[in-house]
Amino acid sequence: MAYWLMKSEPDVFGIDHLEKMPKKTEHWDGVRNYQARNFMRDQMKKGDRVFFYHSNTDEPGIVGIAEGVREGYPDHTALDPKSKYYDPTSTPDNPRWFMVDVKFVRKLKRNISLKELKEHVLELPDFPLLMRGNRLSVMPVSKEAWDYILELE
Repeated sequence: MAYWLMKSEPDVFGIDHLEKMPKKTEHWDGVRNYQARNFMRDQMKKGDRVFFYHSNTDEPGIVGIAEGVREGYPDHTALDPKSKYYDPTSTPDNPRWFMVDVKFVRKLKRNISLKELKEHVLELPDFPLLMRGNRLSVMPVSKEAWDYILELE
C-alpha cells in the first residue's frame, strides 16, 4: 500500500462532496500537471490511502482520508470541448491526461492545518507539502509521515 495527498478546493469538490457521492466514490479529474498525472497514471493503486487536503481556503489543511478504488485511466474531461479541462492535444487513441477513482473513508477529527504541519517540519523532513516550491495537487506521502500526521489528529 502507498500513501498520497490530493488537494482540492472545498468549494469546488471537498470532502463533504465526496462523502455524498453515490457509493461515496468519484473520479479525480482535471489534473493538468505532468508529474501529478504520472503519479496517478503509473503509481497509484487500488487500496492506496489518500489524505484529502482542502486548498485555497482560509485554513488549508488535511481534512479526511480516501482510498484508491480504480487505478489510472484516461481523463474524459480532456476530450470534452465544453469542459474547463478540455485539451485539444489529448485524443482517445493518445490520451494526455489521466485520473483515478477515490472513495471516502472518513473525515479527520479536525482539520490538520498547513500552519500546524509547518510547526512539525523537523518531524516531517520528507513531506512534499512542506518542501519549498512544491505545489503539486497529487503527491506521495511516506508511511512515516502518514503515521505521524495521523498522530496529530
